[in-house]
Amino acid sequence: MGRSHHSGLREILGCVTIGFLALFAVSCKSDVPVNEDLIPVDLMHQSMDRFTDVIVHDIFSPPQASRNYVYPCLAFYEVMALGDSTLQSLHGQISHAPATPAPEAAVSYRLSALYAFVYTAREFIFSQDKMDAYISEMDQQLAELDIPSKVMKASQSYAKQVSQVIVNWSSSDNYAQTRSFPKHAIDDEPDTWKPTPPAYMEGIEPHWKKIRPMILASADQFQPKPPTPVSKLKSSQFFTEVMEVYDTGLKAQQEEREIASFWDCNPYVMNQTGHMMFATKKITPGGHWMGIVKIACQQSKADWATTARAYAMCSIALFDAFISCWDEKYRSNLIRPETYINEHIDPSWKPLLQTPPFPEYTSGHSVISTAAAVALTSIFGDDFAFEDTTELKYGLPVRSFSSFYAASAEAAVSRLYGGIHYRPAIEEGVNQGKQVGELLVSSVQLTL
Repeated sequence: MGRSHHSGLREILGCVTIGFLALFAVSCKSDVPVNEDLIPVDLMHQSMDRFTDVIVHDIFSPPQASRNYVYPCLAFYEVMALGDSTLQSLHGQISHAPATPAPEAAVSYRLSALYAFVYTAREFIFSQDKMDAYISEMDQQLAELDIPSKVMKASQSYAKQVSQVIVNWSSSDNYAQTRSFPKHAIDDEPDTWKPTPPAYMEGIEPHWKKIRPMILASADQFQPKPPTPVSKLKSSQFFTEVMEVYDTGLKAQQEEREIASFWDCNPYVMNQTGHMMFATKKITPGGHWMGIVKIACQQSKADWATTARAYAMCSIALFDAFISCWDEKYRSNLIRPETYINEHIDPSWKPLLQTPPFPEYTSGHSVISTAAAVALTSIFGDDFAFEDTTELKYGLPVRSFSSFYAASAEAAVSRLYGGIHYRPAIEEGVNQGKQVGELLVSSVQLTL
């Protein structure tokens, strides 16, 4: 009995000693280990909100904004993937994605992921002072969590290292080169796109197809069928499509007007008063879907890993969808409804929404919204009902959806209600976006 008692005691002491040594080893590495559960995932959503605010303030075009979002989201994701055994790095899945370096000191991966996001985000905006101010606010919030200073400094230092890797990666995507490419040339062909009132802005990003995609083999991988041939014959299919836009604009019901306004997301809206013209700043279509990611994560109480997956998948879907869509826009170079109707049917007709400054086919909202819906459905499921509060800060009410696909379908048809797209651009845009989204889901595996 005595031998058994002493033997049990030795086993207990041995376990205590091993446990102490393990704790000592952690302590030697980081002084005081940090409890990562103290760091709320809502800090990531807060950071995304502030980043979107700056993107709106700086008036980036929709394609540019998709690029602004994807690299910071992937910086956030890659750090999380190193620190979470359930996540898989994109290195080796995206052919040109760099390897993320491992930290040289003990860090909080959640802290590092947050800082990697904001440090990278500030490199993709003009108003860096606004992002710097937010980072200072975040510093103060985190200071209240009693995180050991050594861990905090190491985490920030590591975040800067990762951010630099991601920024260097972005510098080879051909964006800088396209800044000096020639503007879109307006030709004399009557069937092609022309600038529209009131600002008559030149076509934005005519060379966006030359931006390096993430998962597409090429910008034209999912080239849609050509648009309906333009015709002035009243018996033609094109004239029928034009008249649908025209009649919808004249007879739009209140619900259709609300849907059009909710999904407008046009950062270029110009207001004219006499000889004065000023811009109304709005969220981009991609920014709206980033807001939906936040809503889905908060509603489902998503953990850090799921949050990282959601932002990464949605941002990649948006980025490649814009490249695919813009490739077709400047290939078909199709005339907008407003121009055709004013020239051939009714010179006084105006669309409900202001026509954005680029060719008609295919519908950007249809392509990018469908791609985003496919990506988010792969994470949250196909029956994820939610209330979309994204546009509240822009003075628009909440809209409810039974799924991400329901939201994307409404976003697509909103362009008909708004008077800025013919139906084929919407339907083919949905097909195009679905192909982009399905390629992403099938080719990128974020969970182990």
